[in-house]
Amino acid sequence: MSKKRLGKGLDALLSKSQGEKREHEIKEININKIKPNPYQPRNSFSKQTLKELALSIEKKGVLQPITVREVQYDQFELVTGERRWKAAKQANLKTIPAIIREFEDDEMMEVALIENLQREDLNPIEEAHAYNKMIQELDITQEEVAERVSKSRSTISNTIRLLNLPPSVQEIVSRETLSMGHARALLPLETKKQIKLAKKIEKEGLSVRDTEKKVKAELARQNNGTQKKSKEKKELEPKWVKAREQLAESLGLDVDIKERIGKKIVSIKCRDYHEMEKILEKLDLL
Repeated sequence: MSKKRLGKGLDALLSKSQGEKREHEIKEININKIKPNPYQPRNSFSKQTLKELALSIEKKGVLQPITVREVQYDQFELVTGERRWKAAKQANLKTIPAIIREFEDDEMMEVALIENLQREDLNPIEEAHAYNKMIQELDITQEEVAERVSKSRSTISNTIRLLNLPPSVQEIVSRETLSMGHARALLPLETKKQIKLAKKIEKEGLSVRDTEKKVKAELARQNNGTQKKSKEKKELEPKWVKAREQLAESLGLDVDIKERIGKKIVSIKCRDYHEMEKILEKLDLL
């Protein structure tokens, strides 16, 4: 798929050349001949907000037209305005005012994302999925996504990293009882610890700073445990330590003995074949 730059901002994406046909044409379209934007990043709409908008539409009508593209004769897909379209259906409108424009799939995806970002309608997980989908579907980099949605490269990267959280934690973040800051703080932990601490944050209302402190303390405990286990693995029984010293003294070379899956691995360090010959002589193999 093309990597062409589509421009920054919703206005730039919705703007077309002056010579394009139907650029400013507003038509009343049968509301049932319109399908949702297949690239809509939002998973849910507030029922209360839709109800309030539907009541307003019943009284005053749709004040701002939606934008659609014609996918086949007299059949359309939404580009922008899904909330208005849903509310208009609730208000039992038969038609809805719409601007008809031509859009490629990649433009549809970008417009839907930017519209929601500008309205701050997406939760962090929806936003992460949207960025990730742009990268995969449009075959572009995180830096190119950042340029298109007018955000920093680090913001895009940090948001996408939220998809590394287990599904149960993503669900809590989606409900926004865990903020972006909380979610990012959890990322260094192992899965079980992430789930446990996420539930604790939700239950006790921990601040981001408190969460960061708990994560730091947990990582310190994990690190100490790893070092302790590593140290225990390196320590040999006294008889093996003595054997290593005797062998090193006898050969006049450095000797090491390590534990490997229930076995002892003896290694003798030789600088050249001349030293190997000395070892063979001492073992009466020459």
